[in-house]
Amino acid sequence: MNIRLRLTFQFIALVTAIMILFSVGVFFFSKLYLEKRFYKRLQNSAVTTATLLFEIQAADTTVLKLVNISDKEILHDESVSVYSQTDNKFIFSTEKGNEKIHAQVLPRVISTQASSYLMVDDYQVFGMSIQYKGNNHWIIVSAVDEAGKEALSDLRKILMVMTLVAILLVGLSGWIFADKALAPMSAITRQVNSIFPKNIGKRVEHPDREDEIGLLVDTFNRLLDRVEQTLLTQKIFIANVSHELKNPLTKIYSQLEITLLQPRSVEVYQKLLSSLKDDTRTLTQLTNTLLDLANTVVDSKAIAKTSVRMDELLWDAKSQVQKWHEDYQINISFNDFPEEEDALVINGNEAALKVVLMNLMDNACKFSENKTVKVDFSTNDYWIKLSFFNDGPAIPAKDLPNIFEPFYRSNATAQSVKGHGVGLTIVHRITQLHNGQIDVESSSEGTTFRVSFPSILMPVPLNDL
Repeated sequence: MNIRLRLTFQFIALVTAIMILFSVGVFFFSKLYLEKRFYKRLQNSAVTTATLLFEIQAADTTVLKLVNISDKEILHDESVSVYSQTDNKFIFSTEKGNEKIHAQVLPRVISTQASSYLMVDDYQVFGMSIQYKGNNHWIIVSAVDEAGKEALSDLRKILMVMTLVAILLVGLSGWIFADKALAPMSAITRQVNSIFPKNIGKRVEHPDREDEIGLLVDTFNRLLDRVEQTLLTQKIFIANVSHELKNPLTKIYSQLEITLLQPRSVEVYQKLLSSLKDDTRTLTQLTNTLLDLANTVVDSKAIAKTSVRMDELLWDAKSQVQKWHEDYQINISFNDFPEEEDALVINGNEAALKVVLMNLMDNACKFSENKTVKVDFSTNDYWIKLSFFNDGPAIPAKDLPNIFEPFYRSNATAQSVKGHGVGLTIVHRITQLHNGQIDVESSSEGTTFRVSFPSILMPVPLNDL
């Protein structure tokens, strides 16, 4: 069942329940009103009978005529009886046939010691006590409210018909209302279907951006922005990975194919193996780099974190980089070294943070003219700050905003230094996962990367702000 039908049925059910409750209330209170009005007429008849009988002392037939004349609407099957408690008998009755009914209700009337209203079958009965010349008398009046029954029957029919008509009208109006209310959703569905997969750059449009539908449209558009960016990144990633993998693999295959054409000397085979070793190392580095990049595309809560002392990790990273590249010079200096040990500790993943430090050292030495990087370590205001400076060529200003993008390489350095354009992307992502900050500054004197991490002394974790 679609939303339109569901809304219509819910609307019908709600209004039907309200109409039924309203109709039952109208019928119930109308019945009480008619009963109260009829009992009032019975009371008036009893009072009139008592007045005529005891004060005027008219004859029986005269009393009956005067009682009937006193009411413009004659009560149906009306009967009036007067019972003398002293004589223990009925001393007056307008309908002898109804004395049995009055005799049945007499004990109940006497037990009340006051005026009472009773219901006996279809008859409504009123009884009251009268004192006359020291004797106690009971006047009982009974009648059938035919007019009230007919009025209630007509009211029941009217309410049933009106309820049915109201349900039909509500169903029709609910269908139209649901259609108009959901029209923007249908328009959004059509627009979204037209976006995928033809024109991912198109966005959903809605005239009123302030209502709930407008907020939903904004959410859709933000999602489409992320999807478009993800697809673009995926395309760039696939294109660059294909290119990076194709070159060394093609080179390896070509060298093997040429070498196998004819027997070679030992020196040629050694040279071939050395070349294959370099190409294999390139593939290994690329594979490890891609794995590191994949591992960084996770939520910060998904990676295991422990207390990591950054000064010690910095020395470990230096040793590892120099073990791989013996010609690299890494000079570390400590400024504003804190007295409190916790100021050197952050909550993070040790392996990931070590990748950050090693990549920044390797990147600086790689582009430095003398393979040297100067690392400054300092702490202040609950932050651990590290800067990596090299005196290599300046990064063009137009390239600085893009250097953290996957596989992006500046034209100024792409030809002179081998690389895949992924290392800084990994550094940037890991820094974000640790609530850190990173920026770069480049000039003719050299390039400096600055990275900062919050220590465990930070009063409020950044991801809780």
